[in-house]
This record gives sequence, structure tokens and C-alpha cells, in this order.
Amino acid sequence: MKINLISVSLCLFIGSSFSLKGQEILNDSSKVQKEIVITGVGDIMFGTSYPSARYLPPHDNPLMLLGELADTLADSDITFGNLEGSFLDDGEPVKKCRDSTICYLFRMPERYAGALVSSGFDFLSLANNHFGDFGYPSRKRTMQLLDTHGIKYGGLLEYPSSFLSSDSLLYGFCAFAPNAGTVSINDVAKAEEIVRSLADTCDIVIVSFHGGAEGADHQHVPKADEIFYTENRGNVHDFAHRMIDAGADVIFGHGPHITRAIEVYKERFIGYSLGNFCTYGRFNLSGPNGIAPIIKLNVDTTGRFLSGRIIPVYQVYSGGVRIDPEKRVIRKIRDLTAADFPEAVININDNGEISYK
Repeated sequence: MKINLISVSLCLFIGSSFSLKGQEILNDSSKVQKEIVITGVGDIMFGTSYPSARYLPPHDNPLMLLGELADTLADSDITFGNLEGSFLDDGEPVKKCRDSTICYLFRMPERYAGALVSSGFDFLSLANNHFGDFGYPSRKRTMQLLDTHGIKYGGLLEYPSSFLSSDSLLYGFCAFAPNAGTVSINDVAKAEEIVRSLADTCDIVIVSFHGGAEGADHQHVPKADEIFYTENRGNVHDFAHRMIDAGADVIFGHGPHITRAIEVYKERFIGYSLGNFCTYGRFNLSGPNGIAPIIKLNVDTTGRFLSGRIIPVYQVYSGGVRIDPEKRVIRKIRDLTAADFPEAVININDNGEISYK
């Protein structure tokens, strides 16, 4: 169901787990097309053995953090997430901290990579500020593990993008960030070149970016460069639109550690930040930091947005991601979208269903 080679920079879009998955539909020209389900989530960090093993999940089992949601993720044609950290059993960080209890460096045990396979991930963004915490050995080992498990990735200077062939469709993926060793979100012309190259070859192009200022004070999309701790973290609105103009079909953002608005631009989906999805041990999960969406999208075989669904989740301090019966992130995304994009062409109902107006 999920196969093949070649890495292109990440940007995965989310597919819906509706009963329509795989069903053939007729478009306006009466041409038979398949409806594709793409699922996307935000930051993933299954705990860290550094500086102490006490930051690893209960029973040393990352799948316990996902619970029943592993099946929800896997029930898609394509599943995407942002891998906020690398896999390495031993090794010293390249960043030096005076106090490791307040300096956040992530090193997941190598055996935890299997949890990504069980959850059905196809594409992962490695373009973020924590993937390089333990230097080249962890970057190399993580890529080896993902290759072994058949998971595609992108966003690194040495590996900007990837391809995946599934059910007669070719998907392209690329990812961008403002961080060292990653393909820059601020070199928009280069990013456009990568996306155009993928669009020339692929049926559907998924783009991921790690951008925008962090935290509860930065939930809105400002449509301007965002400077955070003196670092330019990009103008994510301009970047997303230009990537779609260059040929992207689905765009998944992350980085602010909170959820942001969604948009459909030129019939293509943009999620400006999917927040903290599964981040055990060392993340602030208070208030808006602790709620997030699973985005499930239905697109046609050209990548055109048809409909979608927000599955609301939250993280508990004892560890794990759960379905949120209060549906807080649905209300949050609806309010942010109304405020940031009053001209939006989509509606979001109380159950999180996304449709054209």
C-alpha cells in the first residue's frame, strides 16, 4: 500500500479515514478518479534517553503513547508527521548546555523507530531544530533506520526530498526549516525550484515546513516574517502560497508547538501548524500546547482538495495522545481560521468536518 524510492523534500498532507477511502468517484468531466486519503500530524518525539532515562515512556513502550490512534493514522493512503528529534542509542550532544535539566536535547532509542511503522507513517519531515541535537551520527543512524523500515523523509541538505509510488500514483515530498543542516524556508526561490521539479514528475506533491514563532502568544498567522529569539522563522503565509503556485498540492506546517489556522488556496490545502501531536517527557503541554489535530484529507488524483476532517486530540501528563471529547482543537482552528482568513472558502463544522462553502 505504501512503497518505493527516492526522497524529495517533505511536505505531507493528510488523508481522511472516511469510508470513501479508495472509492472511485466521477469528476465534472465524468472521468473516473480515485479519492485519496492523506493524514497529517505535527510534532512527534517519543521520549528521550538524554539526560536521563526517566524521560522515556512507561514500560519503555512508545506505542502506549499512541494507543488506538495508531490505527487511525495507518488507515490512510498516505500518512505524514514531523519527527522532532533523531534515533540514537548512545552519543553526546553537539549542543552544549550548562544545565541539561532545562536545555532540551532529544535522543530517542533506536528501537522506538518501529512505532512509526506500526502507525503507518509514509513521509516524515526531518527539517526542524532538534533533529541535529546529536550531530551527524544521529542523523545518519536515523536515516538508516527509516530506510530499513521503508519510511520516506526529506528536509535535510543531504536529503531534501523523496518519492513514493503507491496504487499507480507517484507522490513527491519535501520539507523546509530555518535551522542549520536543513533546506531553508527563507530561500524561497530554491524551495520553489525543488517543488517545481517534483511537480513535473509526481501526481501529488506534499510539502512540509517548520516555521513561525513559538508558543501561545503566536497562534495567529501574521502574514509577515516571524522573528523568534533573533532567528527569522519565515513568512509562512507567503511561503505556503508560493509553494502552491510552484506546484505543491498539500502543505503541512509545524514548529510553533501550538495549532494554527487552516486554508484552502487554489483548491490546495494548507495547515499552518499542526501543533504537538505525540511529544513525551520534555514538552510544555499546558493550554493550547496540549491540544492538536489529526488532519484527514480527501483529495483527488491531482491533489485537489475535496473535503477533510479534524480529529481532535490532546496529550495527558502521564503520557499519551487521546481523542478529546471536548473537541477543543476543532473550536480553536475554526476561530483562528475565521480571524486570520475571513475570506476563507471552507467551513468547519462542530464535528471537525471541512467542506467548501
